[in-house]
Amino acid sequence: MPKVKHRHSKSRGAKRRTHYKAETVALSNCPQCGKAKKPHHVCPYCGYYAGRQVKYVETLEERKARREAKQRKT
Repeated sequence: MPKVKHRHSKSRGAKRRTHYKAETVALSNCPQCGKAKKPHHVCPYCGYYAGRQVKYVETLEERKARREAKQRKT
C-alpha cells in the first residue's frame, strides 16, 4: 500500500466535503387527517394509505387506559 507523501490540511478536506449535505425530507398532506406525512408511506397519525386503513393507530385515550390497566394489574 503506498504511503501519503504530504498531509492534506483540514481546510482542504473541508472544501471537499462542502457537497455532502443532508437533504430536506419531502412531505405531503394526508388526505384523511390532513397532517404532514412522507409520500408513498402510511400516515403515522391515522394509519391510512391510498384511501384505506392499513394500520390501527391507538388514540391517546386508549393508550392512557391501557397503561392504567397495566399498572392496576401489577
